[in-house]
Amino acid sequence: MATFLYRVGRLAFRRRWYVALVWAAVLAAVGLGALKAPGASDEGFSMPGIESQKAFDLMEERFPGATADGATARVVFVAPGGEKVTAAENKKAVEEAVAELGDGSQVAGVADPFQAKAVSKDGTTAYATVTYKVAAEDLTDAGKTHLERALDEARDAGLTVEAGGSAMDDGGGAGGAAEVIGIAIAAVVLLVTFGSLAAAGLPLLTAIIGVGVSMATILALASALGLSATTGTLAMMLGLAVGIDYALFVVSRYREERAKGRTPQEATGMAVGTAGSAVVFAGLTVVIALAGLSVVGIPMLTKMGLAAAGAVVVAVLIALTLVPAFLGFWPNAVLSRKARKSGRIEEGGENNGGTRWARFVLRRPLPVLLLGVVGLGALAVPMTELQLGMPGDEAKSTSTTERRAYDALAEAFGPGFNGPLTVVVDAEGDADPKGAVTTISEEIGATEGVVSVSPARFNDAGDTAVFSVVPSTAPTDEKTKDLVTVIRDARPGVEAETGATFEVTGTTALNIDISDKVQSALVPYLIVVVGLAIVLLMVVFRSLLVPLKAALGFLLSVLASLGAVVVVFQQGHGAELLGVEQTGPIMSLMPIFLVGIVFGLAMDYEVFLVSRMREAYVHGESAPQAVTSGFRHSARVVVAAALIMIAVFAGFIGESDSMIKMIGFGLASAVLFDAFVVRMAIVPAVLALLGDKAWWLPKWLDRILPRVDVEGEALSRRSEAEPAPDAPDAPDAPDAPADLEPART
Repeated sequence: MATFLYRVGRLAFRRRWYVALVWAAVLAAVGLGALKAPGASDEGFSMPGIESQKAFDLMEERFPGATADGATARVVFVAPGGEKVTAAENKKAVEEAVAELGDGSQVAGVADPFQAKAVSKDGTTAYATVTYKVAAEDLTDAGKTHLERALDEARDAGLTVEAGGSAMDDGGGAGGAAEVIGIAIAAVVLLVTFGSLAAAGLPLLTAIIGVGVSMATILALASALGLSATTGTLAMMLGLAVGIDYALFVVSRYREERAKGRTPQEATGMAVGTAGSAVVFAGLTVVIALAGLSVVGIPMLTKMGLAAAGAVVVAVLIALTLVPAFLGFWPNAVLSRKARKSGRIEEGGENNGGTRWARFVLRRPLPVLLLGVVGLGALAVPMTELQLGMPGDEAKSTSTTERRAYDALAEAFGPGFNGPLTVVVDAEGDADPKGAVTTISEEIGATEGVVSVSPARFNDAGDTAVFSVVPSTAPTDEKTKDLVTVIRDARPGVEAETGATFEVTGTTALNIDISDKVQSALVPYLIVVVGLAIVLLMVVFRSLLVPLKAALGFLLSVLASLGAVVVVFQQGHGAELLGVEQTGPIMSLMPIFLVGIVFGLAMDYEVFLVSRMREAYVHGESAPQAVTSGFRHSARVVVAAALIMIAVFAGFIGESDSMIKMIGFGLASAVLFDAFVVRMAIVPAVLALLGDKAWWLPKWLDRILPRVDVEGEALSRRSEAEPAPDAPDAPDAPDAPADLEPART
């Protein structure tokens, strides 16, 4: 592996113009394809195998066209203090607003609250439901302006008017600011780490090129592969993250090889052969984690995972080819300013910060290990109270009209009104469909926790009916989940009595089903991903205990970060500091996202850090010396990479959307725990306690596992046999003056 990549790096250095032109051609081709390809489809969210989805599919089959995914807006009218909306003046204002709402060119219809009996018992509040001919993302600016104007006119009449629903969705287009801030912080960290604008800019440039290729490819294939508009979100986030990391490690190793006196081309080959090998295996672990998302069984998540895995593959190829090509263009520009001015390249000092920290841990391994494990374990304890759900308008800021509409409806009609259940009765083949539906409706209405049941609506064939059930508790309340379970558990008895069956769906039931499915899929996902990664790491490190230690450390950091998320977003401790106004359940997909993304990044840090230790150990250093060598060469770069990721993810905490805040906080805290507690403290402490046993591998397993030269042992032997391999190549790098000499510090 190392020898092959060494040749790739040297070839890319020598043929830099060809490599650069090939990548430019690829970017231009996929960019042109993205511009000419049909737009990404929006097939909606589907979850095969759950009851809510089955019920929805049955509704589409038996009520053709009735379940079109059109946008809706629920407009809430609240009378001034002490008055009623049924009073003459207020009623007139509501009716005028309803008439105005119905005049929109994209509006399919508006339900008059007085005719639809959508007035609260105390007469203070009414609501009108506006349905649109098009989906929420297809609403024009004119359509949204028309809605806002109708609301303002009703407010001018003295009413309090708020609106919620999918028509109010702004599309969440503010996320780009976080990425810009993250890139800016990354540039600062890289500049401080390398002391060179070129060295700082090269990882950013190549990462952006890689993301450009990946995103353009996703857009070009979106229509053909049935990808949605959100498929590329994870690909962009991870493509940028690993793209910077991988280029960072190659450039760092190149500078180190130059400090040993190697010519630019030879240093490039050695950097790609050693750091590039680590990049390949780190990339493979990330691909395993992302491709493993298919285990969950959510088509959207599977597509996002595979698209992001493709972005990681592109990042690896960029690091192995384009980065060495750019080093060929500017072999000295990536060196520090001091080295360029003095003509002397400083080699990493024996007593830098990484060395000092490693020696500190090696002197006190047990206390450091216990402190790290106990600390992360304590943070993980709240995770036992994790409640999954899909926060809705109740989680938004009180400054939004959607949240105020939610609160007004909950106050006037009860907390369960915002999350009604939809019951679909299948009476096909039943002798008395109407009687069966009436019996089912009455039995569900008599269930404890049910406030009301709407009249049933039959299809044209008369064999299927739909009615709504309003719970007494809020959509995200655990009692609502229990109610759904009770209603479903009663199905066998009802079916035996009536001969008809029913299924429960609706947004609330769908969210409950998604949460249950994600929770049940989390353990198999972890087993598949962690198991495959352990095998891969055994191949890389030729060790049994090091991969097990890596997996256990990752689990610790993920559980601790989930515990921190529960503490803030579910229990509310410190929520105000982050601008979280409403606590509640944790987003259903949060654990899966956290495991997939953080596992990839954690294994990146593990491979880069421990591979240097393995390299030193293979080349003859003792186990403690190998730990110190690994930290001396890699700690600074790993810290820089982690700080960049923390900055990128933490930028999302500033967003107004609570789910974006949650994702940003969870990812930032997970990287913080994994990089600085697990990799920087627990890993060296465990290796210090294990000593030579850390690198033990049973002989039978050693014979089975394939051999790959990640630590560059073959390159080391080649270097010793050929002390001056690159003398003829000097003319190929005219911008690499010969007076740059290595300086030992």
